[in-house]
Amino acid sequence: MINYLKSESYRLLRKKGPHLTGVICLFLIAAAAAVLYFSGQSDPNFRYATSKFFYSNVVGSGLMIIIVGLIYNSFLTGKDLTLIKQSISFGISRNTIFWSKLILTLSYFLLICVVGIIFMAVLGENIFAGDNQAIRNFLLACVNMAPIVLSGFFLTHTLKMLRVGDVYIIIVLFFIFGLSGNMLRVFRPISGLNELYKYAPHTLLKDNLMSFLDDAVQFDYKYWVVGIGISVISLLIGAKKFATKNID
Repeated sequence: MINYLKSESYRLLRKKGPHLTGVICLFLIAAAAAVLYFSGQSDPNFRYATSKFFYSNVVGSGLMIIIVGLIYNSFLTGKDLTLIKQSISFGISRNTIFWSKLILTLSYFLLICVVGIIFMAVLGENIFAGDNQAIRNFLLACVNMAPIVLSGFFLTHTLKMLRVGDVYIIIVLFFIFGLSGNMLRVFRPISGLNELYKYAPHTLLKDNLMSFLDDAVQFDYKYWVVGIGISVISLLIGAKKFATKNID
């Protein structure tokens, strides 16, 4: 597995996509900060040139961050069917291929997330009006978001390895992380299922944003229970299905 990891890591490092995607993400963060800052400078009544509003753009963008994860995952799970066939023919197990690609793409995705959070914190605390509570709440909100976003990444990896098209993956992600709370509200009249919608990824992401905006964000185990649950189920099913999938 170590040799395969090294070869895939070398291949990933030679691709321009991961580096370009990271630069674009950081540029968008800087651009958002610049727009808010100069808007506040030009209009004294502009209320949104604050660190709190700046941070809220990330806290409220869980689904978009998962889409960025899809892009990173695609760099090793995209149009490389021929390479997977060759790897299998050389005796590399499907289990090694599945987990190695996950480890590498996840590492790059986590790196850009951490760099992005640090970059936002530096910008938010130095160029915007705010208070010490804003950065604390932002970091807490990120901790709550992390397992939900990662569950989306793991689900994406499973679907990509099973050769599901990107359009269908985006639709699945949209329903789970963008609509699931509203869809599960139909069970509210049913005793025992009336609070099921509260555990939907969509509801959790929305509640996290509302708590952040109300300065009431706290660490909540529900995010981790739901996130870990989706992650484990996705990866176990993905690894099992990929082990028997016809690569033709």
